[in-house]
Amino acid sequence: MTTTVLVHGNPETAAVWEPLLAELGKDDAVVLSPPGFGASLPGGFDTTPVGYRDWLEAELEHIGEPVDLVGHNWGGAHVVSVAMHRPDLLRSWVSDTVGVFHPDYVWHELARTWQTPGAGERQLVAFLDGGPADRARRLCDRGMPLPVAERVVARLDPSLAHAVLALYRAAAQPVMARLGEHLERAAQRPGLAVLATKDQVVGTEAQRREAARRAGAQVAVLDGLGHHWPSRAPQRAALTMQRFWDSL
Repeated sequence: MTTTVLVHGNPETAAVWEPLLAELGKDDAVVLSPPGFGASLPGGFDTTPVGYRDWLEAELEHIGEPVDLVGHNWGGAHVVSVAMHRPDLLRSWVSDTVGVFHPDYVWHELARTWQTPGAGERQLVAFLDGGPADRARRLCDRGMPLPVAERVVARLDPSLAHAVLALYRAAAQPVMARLGEHLERAAQRPGLAVLATKDQVVGTEAQRREAARRAGAQVAVLDGLGHHWPSRAPQRAALTMQRFWDSL
């Protein structure tokens, strides 16, 4: 049986996958936390989109067989990057972030704040201020269910702020557009682009559909769901993924 590997994003930990994994019934799934995002950030780690791609490829090489790779948020971008660069590591891929590789993608407002020296530091100080309950509430304000938010903040790594600022600043346009010049390479393995219709941070619907077409991916529309679709509607998400895997 093919190993399922899941990769999350920012500001998240592996806890965001718990509702989905319960629906999938995959006790043997591998959940990977990118350095700085629920895992420690090693000294000298390359906190760029390519650096995180290389980290994920190294993790997949350890598994030793092609996997079904699933990514959400920045994890979704890392997944698409691997699909373009090392398709031999994959049986299939699933991502909700393919739109960020569209040449016309514009980073969302909060990302642009993180990309701005001074403003980014102040925003993260405000986010991390107070205790776990305050941080969980702030994640809830962004759409994350409270039980998941509470588990996420309990596992946040102290290096989060550094990782966020370094990664987003390294990914300022035109970096993502240039990486997306090779989207067609992702078509070497079956892909599924998850399109949550109320997700406002990963590109317009047109951008996501065009990027998915170039990547040779099927499109699964999750009508009425926003950015936190894996934890908001885990049953729908699980059914969507299982149908895709069954079709392979």
